[in-house]
Amino acid sequence: MPADAAAGPRRPQVLFICPDAVGERMSGLGIRYVELARALAPHAAVTVASGSPDSTPVDDVATAAYDVHAPHRLRPLIARADAIVVPPQWPLVARWLRGCDARVIHDVYTPEALETAQLFAGRPPRLRRLMVSWALDRQHDALSSAHHLVCASERQRDLWIGALLATRRIDPARCDADPGLREAIDVVPFGTSSAIPRRSSGPGIRGALPQIEVDDEIVLWNGGIWRWLDAPTAVRAVAMLAQRRPGVRLVFMGAAAAAQAASRRAVDEAMAVARELGVLDETIIFHRDWVPYGERVDWLLDADCALSTHADSLESRYAFRTRLLDCFWAGLPIVATAGDDLAARVAADGLGEVAAAGDVAGTANAIERVLLRGRSAYAAPLAAASAAYAWPVVAQALLRWISATPPGDRLAPPAAARRTPAHRVRAAAYLAGRPAIARLGLRSPAG
Repeated sequence: MPADAAAGPRRPQVLFICPDAVGERMSGLGIRYVELARALAPHAAVTVASGSPDSTPVDDVATAAYDVHAPHRLRPLIARADAIVVPPQWPLVARWLRGCDARVIHDVYTPEALETAQLFAGRPPRLRRLMVSWALDRQHDALSSAHHLVCASERQRDLWIGALLATRRIDPARCDADPGLREAIDVVPFGTSSAIPRRSSGPGIRGALPQIEVDDEIVLWNGGIWRWLDAPTAVRAVAMLAQRRPGVRLVFMGAAAAAQAASRRAVDEAMAVARELGVLDETIIFHRDWVPYGERVDWLLDADCALSTHADSLESRYAFRTRLLDCFWAGLPIVATAGDDLAARVAADGLGEVAAAGDVAGTANAIERVLLRGRSAYAAPLAAASAAYAWPVVAQALLRWISATPPGDRLAPPAAARRTPAHRVRAAAYLAGRPAIARLGLRSPAG
């Protein structure tokens, strides 16, 4: 018997392209791709390519490095891949993806153009318009070069089906072959770990923040502070609640993350509100360092309630607040602003409480109700929600596609895939200006 036959069938080569850091300190996209890589590893040879210089090795995941604005190290990885999972890309990589033989799966779980409009609010108007236009160009290229799309929720899926229809990427033949359009676009939400949450060797909240006393009630904001969120309402609500529950503390776990991601103004605004109310570094505490991914469990287990507030906007309607999935996993009840997909699940499944956008008193009352009931009252529904979002469960659409050959047709018919003249001009401007863009550190929410 030939040696290759004895070894069994060739495993598909899967490449995740992640503009963000992977390793010890990861934000949402890095966590998503490392965990999806782990979920696919029993079925494929998986590599995660990271475009951040802050990346570190991951013990059980093969990684590779590239530069977002000088991405030539990606070319051989793209050439070897059978399937590529990738967020919408800048023009050079988008060109390579259009010309490659791999199955291209574009990940549109972040409503990037909506985030970019808010991320660059307050910046020079021309820069803001350019960054939003580039985000829309990347979206157009993704729809034009994909065999499949994945998003985070059914609500997002409706948004992207509308985009596919509006740009003529769904034709009668595709509808006949795929009436539900699940082969065109399916849902792969952010997931939860299958492991039991156990404390690490990390210090946890009380070890990292000595001003918190043993009997204090901890409300945890377990992500970054971004412009599309509403940290000032969270600050005001907990300050109001502290007048009748003086031991309550709001801890922002990821203030440093936002500060390093072109959202310093959102951090400064939240701190200014806390300072004005006289509660900064006492009732309201901003953690200045990034909590390593493996130590986040200690913070989640130390807390009594999680808090996520956002403004009423298009971004919030289509958002999927990824850090809330960690709360499901750790059994931490949630208070969230109504209006997005996960807040609807919190309300429907009894995972915590919801309040209206900008409602300070309503948010304070919701936090108090959760604290009065206690974590144990929410344990069973949170465990059920966590199981439904386990990474091997949510990765099923990707597994279906990487196991199928050949790739088949891409989403866009040739006539519909043509770029507008303005799109071509912006792509040329980007390609000519990449060194300057890299020096300025201009990055989209997805890299």
